[in-house]
Amino acid sequence: MKVRVLFFAALAHDIGKRDSTLDLSDNATVKDALSTLSREYPAVGRYQSRLATAVNLEYVGPEHPLCDNDELAVIPPVSGG
Repeated sequence: MKVRVLFFAALAHDIGKRDSTLDLSDNATVKDALSTLSREYPAVGRYQSRLATAVNLEYVGPEHPLCDNDELAVIPPVSGG
């Protein structure tokens, strides 16, 4: 299945792009997607324990199942004033 991934904030800066497409096996979860992303983009691995994730505009946890054509947002911690 194909999943569109959106990168935000410092993560997008570190990776050098704002989106990507993943080819994942059926029954993949957000955790599986993050693992795949970590291999392709080491910056994801550096943030992984602190990432927020959303699928199709709803925040989800790592065990959330993914479906073909889902949109996965990967959001690093953000600070501001």
